[in-house]
Amino acid sequence: MTSSNPPPANGIDTQATDPRKDSLIEYPSKFPIKVMGAKVDGFVHVVTELARQFDPTFDAATIELRDSRAGNYLGVTITITATSREQLDDLYRALSSHPLVKVVL
Repeated sequence: MTSSNPPPANGIDTQATDPRKDSLIEYPSKFPIKVMGAKVDGFVHVVTELARQFDPTFDAATIELRDSRAGNYLGVTITITATSREQLDDLYRALSSHPLVKVVL
C-alpha cells in the first residue's frame, strides 16, 4: 500500500525530523506541574528553586498549595513556561529525584 503524499522535493521528511510533531504540546506554553511531598519546612522552597532552574521566568506568586486530608502531605502546583520536551523531561527528573518529593504529575 502506498502513501498518497509524494516524497519531499529535498528528500528530507520534515515530519520525521521535527520533534514538535511528536508532541501534543505547542511550545512555548504555560504548563502546570503538580508536586507532592511530605509537609515539611523547605519543601515549597525546593520546588520553587527547581522550577526557576528550568524556567528563569517562573513566578512564585502563581504557586498553588493544597494540604492532604490528614495534613501530612502538601500538593504544590507550579506553572512554568515550557519551551521544549527536553526542558520538561529534565524538570520532571530533577523533581522526581529530590528526596522531599514523593510524586510528580
